[in-house]
Amino acid sequence: MSSQDFTYTEVGATRDDPSTCPPGFHHLHVRTRIGEGEEVFRRAREALLSWELHRAIGVGIETGAERAEPGAEVTVTVAGVIKAPCRVVWTMAESRRAGWAYGTLPGHPECGEEAFVVDRTGDGTVWLTVSAFSRPAKWYTRAGGPAARGLQHAYARRCGTVLRRLCADVSES
Repeated sequence: MSSQDFTYTEVGATRDDPSTCPPGFHHLHVRTRIGEGEEVFRRAREALLSWELHRAIGVGIETGAERAEPGAEVTVTVAGVIKAPCRVVWTMAESRRAGWAYGTLPGHPECGEEAFVVDRTGDGTVWLTVSAFSRPAKWYTRAGGPAARGLQHAYARRCGTVLRRLCADVSES
């Protein structure tokens, strides 16, 4: 693990209670229905843990790790210009839940943490939940204000849309 420090102190807070938001941060919580059944869950879990979902969204993912794992450093590149360095804070791979979160490192345009969790409920429905807390760290994200937060919500919704598409082949079988 790099000696680089996270840019916030609440490291891991998205795992403990993703509905809470530390003071001074904006909260994000977007839940999207992906499909139904064990095969859809397995496909969604694999797409999430292997970076496939993020690559399919169209953002650049630079990492030496084949899968999300605690300590893995990841640089997300948006629009080929904005580089957002992060480190995976936690992962989970349970029988009905799987996911991970990364936290921001120096140079990221935001400050905070974002989690991506796939779960299969009691009725077999598979959901993706994207939750985060963040605040601007660069002048351009501060200047963006509500528009920047709107882009974060759009990104979270796109995660769900793309994951549903990636799982469509198994949901039809």
